[in-house]
Amino acid sequence: MIDDIDARLIELLTAEPRIGVLECSRRLGVARGTVQARLDRLQERGVIRGFGPEVDPAALGYQVTAFVTLEIRQAGGHDSVAALLAAVPEVIEVHTITGGGDMLCRIVGRGNQDLQRVIDLIVDVEGVRRASTVIALATPVHQRTLPLVRAAVRQ
Repeated sequence: MIDDIDARLIELLTAEPRIGVLECSRRLGVARGTVQARLDRLQERGVIRGFGPEVDPAALGYQVTAFVTLEIRQAGGHDSVAALLAAVPEVIEVHTITGGGDMLCRIVGRGNQDLQRVIDLIVDVEGVRRASTVIALATPVHQRTLPLVRAAVRQ
């Protein structure tokens, strides 16, 4: 799937997302055209999905993170519920899941009262039957993918 050069390129772009292709080629010790071709291929294959800034919700004033498991009415399906949840800015991630619920949402609030407001908005979404919420106390391991990149090279 990816080789050592791809992995090193991804690691470099993760550490320094604003680095240019020419500087990448210099640091990796390969031609500029090689870097550009690999970058294009990684994007086309969906390995690299974007280059946007990583934003910390807490730095924007959203101090509380919670995870909400939703049970939804099966007749309406997941797509309509997901579309309505996407309209709530504090819903920052939604997954369809197996197990005790149908969807898992990561949400943020400015505090506990604001989090209650967000939960109330979610519960009011048409198709949502029940919600169960847990509040995150800390995030000892943030979302990461570099360990997967390194593991993919070894396989």
